[in-house]
Amino acid sequence: MENGPSSWNELQERVTQLTQECQREIEQAANGAALQEVKVRWLGRKGVVTQLLRGLGDLPATERPRAGQVLNQLRQQLEASFAQRESSIIAQEKAERLERERLDLTLPGRRAPLGHLHPLTQALGEIKAFFIGMGYQVVEGPEVETDYYNFQALNVPKDHPARDMQATFYLAPDLVLRTQTSPVQVRTMERQKPPIRIIAPGKVYRNDADITHSPMFHQVEGLVVDEGIRFSDLKGTLIAFAKALFGQDRRVRFRPSYFPFTEPSAEMDISCTVCGGKGCRVCKGEGWLEILGSGMVHPQVLEMAGYDPERLTGWAFGMGVERVAMLRYGIEDIRLLFENDRRFLAEF
Repeated sequence: MENGPSSWNELQERVTQLTQECQREIEQAANGAALQEVKVRWLGRKGVVTQLLRGLGDLPATERPRAGQVLNQLRQQLEASFAQRESSIIAQEKAERLERERLDLTLPGRRAPLGHLHPLTQALGEIKAFFIGMGYQVVEGPEVETDYYNFQALNVPKDHPARDMQATFYLAPDLVLRTQTSPVQVRTMERQKPPIRIIAPGKVYRNDADITHSPMFHQVEGLVVDEGIRFSDLKGTLIAFAKALFGQDRRVRFRPSYFPFTEPSAEMDISCTVCGGKGCRVCKGEGWLEILGSGMVHPQVLEMAGYDPERLTGWAFGMGVERVAMLRYGIEDIRLLFENDRRFLAEF
């Protein structure tokens, strides 16, 4: 071994010196990478301790066993020092990492965004709340209807031109997706004796689509049947409804119209919710917005349901929930209600 010890005494001095030097380098290693470099330099295949072991042949034969024992002890001592320092560095690095990544529990938490009711659900809830408060029952029925309940029982026979007013989805020659919730009124009259006071909310379907029409939309229809029911009752109820939903200052008017299942029939308008009746782009300069259709139940509809039209009278109305929502919230395109754009829905 080059510059190796030539005697036992010299070896002892060298081991003491190297031990101190190696321990100093071990303590000075600041991280795992630096410690590994020190370990390779001292205990690697070409390291200091390995070279000393290879130089044992330069010592007298009688001193080699003692020298080998001392160098093996040196290796074991240094390996223990390296292991201890490595554990210390790992613990230190872990503590530093934990400190860097420590959660500050004093910071306010991030709240999950809360959902809310869809504007259609809100509008429908307000409509139902008004009529329930006036003693009406909420009745529902099937969305797939027979031709009889959707048309014939409502005074619209197969050859009636009024069928052209509704672009119907036919599932079979006598089976349709209902075009209104009026069939619920017929079914109610068939199984219940007067007095009747109901609203029938639900989905309806028509083959029509643009910025103000949707192939699927929601309707609420109302029906009152009893003795002595008059058109003035209908007007008073619907005026109170319009003012409850759109404000007490809302003006209301009724225009003559035609529906095959009511006679006389009328459409109800309210003063424009945007301009207040002065005339604007939304109301096309007229100052009025159509909101629903209504009328006295046709005597033939009462008769087909098994009622005596000479003794009983009634009135009915029907409105689109989307229409109410658009007027109430100033929405100009019905498609916005079905696109589920979170930015749009967040406004409500």
